[in-house]
Amino acid sequence: MELQHSYIHCNRAQLTGTVQQSPQFSHTNHGRTFCRMVLSVPRLSGQCDLLPVLLPPSLTDGRTLEEGDSVTVTGQLRSYNNKSPDGPRLILSLLARTATAAVTPPCNRILLSGTVCKAPTLRRTPLGREICDVILAVNRRCGRADYLPCIAWGAVAQSTAALQVGDSMALEGRIQSRTYTKALPEGPQERTAYEVSVMRPLAAEELSCDFF
Repeated sequence: MELQHSYIHCNRAQLTGTVQQSPQFSHTNHGRTFCRMVLSVPRLSGQCDLLPVLLPPSLTDGRTLEEGDSVTVTGQLRSYNNKSPDGPRLILSLLARTATAAVTPPCNRILLSGTVCKAPTLRRTPLGREICDVILAVNRRCGRADYLPCIAWGAVAQSTAALQVGDSMALEGRIQSRTYTKALPEGPQERTAYEVSVMRPLAAEELSCDFF
């Protein structure tokens, strides 16, 4: 894994998939309205990741996105710490910069570089495969940062586990969704978590913001 404290912080993602849930009003921030939609992006295995996308209505140029439409979205993966009675939850979504009718095959690609903000955790699957969990802090404007959970496998997991808090990390990966069951006082509840699956580490010269 490349370690260089001179890395610029970069956060660029591109998704091409099918609208699973058409845009619905989400919130207004500083006078701008945002809608939320769910994009279904197939994996090579045939399973689909169902990924939340936030976009201002102006991106669609007055077109109405419906379930089943194919669309390509580019933007940044953003995090939000939602404080609820059940405890804080880290909410992830893709903040769209562009949204166009898809003319290419399905795509799920993200480029990240930032700072390790929590000691990586190395573990093994029941079949013995090594996995490493790490949270990457990626700066954005106005002095804020996004805290993005990442998961690495195999040899990449081993090198990720050697990182220290404060080290720089750069990667190419994909955004994935997974369901899990959380035990609550009122009974078990199925939830969805989002994370970045690391495909490969990146060197400093690969961090051009013209990645897409």
